[in-house]
Amino acid sequence: MASTRELRRRIKSISSTAQITKAMQMVAASKMRKAQQAAIEVRPFVNLLYRIQRTATTRAIDFKHPLLEVRDVRKRAIVLVASDKGLCGALNSNVFRLSGRYDPHSTLFITAGRKAAQFVARTRRQLVADFPYGDTPRFPESRAIAAMARDLFLKGEVDEVRVVATRFVNTLVQQPVAVEFLPIGDITGIEIPGAPPAAAAADTTEFLFEPNPEDILEFLLGHYLNIFIHLVLLNAKASEQSARMVSMKGATDNAADMIRDLRLAYNKLRQGHITQELLEIAGGQAG
Repeated sequence: MASTRELRRRIKSISSTAQITKAMQMVAASKMRKAQQAAIEVRPFVNLLYRIQRTATTRAIDFKHPLLEVRDVRKRAIVLVASDKGLCGALNSNVFRLSGRYDPHSTLFITAGRKAAQFVARTRRQLVADFPYGDTPRFPESRAIAAMARDLFLKGEVDEVRVVATRFVNTLVQQPVAVEFLPIGDITGIEIPGAPPAAAAADTTEFLFEPNPEDILEFLLGHYLNIFIHLVLLNAKASEQSARMVSMKGATDNAADMIRDLRLAYNKLRQGHITQELLEIAGGQAG
């Protein structure tokens, strides 16, 4: 049985840990609100842009573009998005498990986040580029990632590009998803409200593009890819901060439970020692 000194040491140690996790929980909660708001606010714009892109590309007669070219997949690239830090539960491991399904010999990786790059290096996969992004993802960072993926596809180095990241649902739910990125087509990895069905391609309604379909759609496709990656980064950051807040809250609650149990054991042991001393004093006086 532990001594009172040992119990006091344990209580002090766990109390210090609880203070740290509580502080981290408060910081994560503050960052979480900002990240969640940014991820939610950009969704309507991205959904609208996707609907415009799908409608325009399926209605433009005889429009062809390299970003729309469907090829036999011999080699693919994965844009893997994870966090820079740990302490966020199973968030990163879920994404890594999903990306691990792809053949490492025929898959190139573009990573965003320190943990993603570490996973690729640890598993000896092929890393093409690593992009950092902070607590508040900026559009230039998203544009750089999209440009790298686009260049690999246009140069023929890969036949497909997919994005593996975390989709923010709410504070308690974050879903790992693998979404099609290139060639540009109908997204099936996630549901997009109001997105035109695949049958829309058979619609013969004539659209008028001015000044011409090529200029409009080329600009639209490039802008769509940049915005899509930006949405991915915002979702990943909102998921990270939410998972970290929940994880730190769980750690703080567990520490409080341990402290309560240790204090109960300490008080019982201390009371036992006091009772023993009183009995010894009473026995000495009687003798």
